[in-house]
Amino acid sequence: MASNKIALVTGAGSGIGKHVALALMQNGYSVVLAGRRKELLETTALQGKESGSRSLVVPTDVSDPASVKALYANIRDAFGRLDLLFNNAGVFTASVPLEDLPYEKWKASVDINLTGAFLCTQEAFRLMKEQQPRGGRIINNGSISAHAPRPNSVAYTSTKHAMTGLTKSTSLDGRKYDIACSQIDIGNASTDMTEKMGSGIQQANGSIEAEPLMDIRHVADAVLYMAGLPLEANVQFMTIMATKMPFIGRG
Repeated sequence: MASNKIALVTGAGSGIGKHVALALMQNGYSVVLAGRRKELLETTALQGKESGSRSLVVPTDVSDPASVKALYANIRDAFGRLDLLFNNAGVFTASVPLEDLPYEKWKASVDINLTGAFLCTQEAFRLMKEQQPRGGRIINNGSISAHAPRPNSVAYTSTKHAMTGLTKSTSLDGRKYDIACSQIDIGNASTDMTEKMGSGIQQANGSIEAEPLMDIRHVADAVLYMAGLPLEANVQFMTIMATKMPFIGRG
C-alpha cells in the first residue's frame, strides 16, 4: 500500500483515467481528480470512497494555463505536495482525411493532448522540486499511435508522437530534481472510446475489421507497477496492448 502518497490524475472522469484513479485509491493513494466535467469526477470520487482513501475533485481545463495553476493551488492547499502525476487527459478527433481536418479540431487536439500535458508537467516540476522529501514521478499516457498511425488520424497521432518527446525531455530535465518520468503506450483497452474497435474500424488497407480488446484493469495494474517503483528506478517506456491487435505489422 502506498499510504500517504498524493497523486493527480487528469481526465479522471471516464475511461483509463477513471480506472487508474480508482486503482490508486484502492492502493492507498490520496487522489486529485481533474477533468472538464465535474459530475463525472464526482462519480469517480464516490466510487473510490469505499477504499477509505481521500480524493479531491477539481474541475480543470488542462489546455488553459490559469485553470492548471488553480488546480495546483488546490493541491498545495489540500496536501502540500504531489508524488505522482498521471498525464492522461486527451481527445480523439473524428476520422477524416488529412486535407479535410478543420484547423479548430487540430488546435483542440494540440491544446489538450500536448499543451495540457506540458502545463501539468511544468506545474508538477515547480511543486516537486520544492517539496520535502523532494521529487516525484510523472507518467504520460502515450498511445500505440505514438509509434504508428491509424488512417485519417493526423491530429491525434501527431500529438502522441510529440508526447514521446515531452516524456524524454521531462526525464532528462527532471533528473536534477529527483523527478522520474515514464510513458505508457496503450493499445485497445476496452473503454467507451474504443468500443467501436470491437465491431469494426478502418485498417491501413481501407478494409473495416474488428480488433481484439483487453480488459482495462490490466492498464491500471501496469500504471500501479510503474508508480510503485522507488525513484531510483523507472520504467521509461511500457507498451501494453491486446495481444492480437494489429499493431506489429500495421500498414
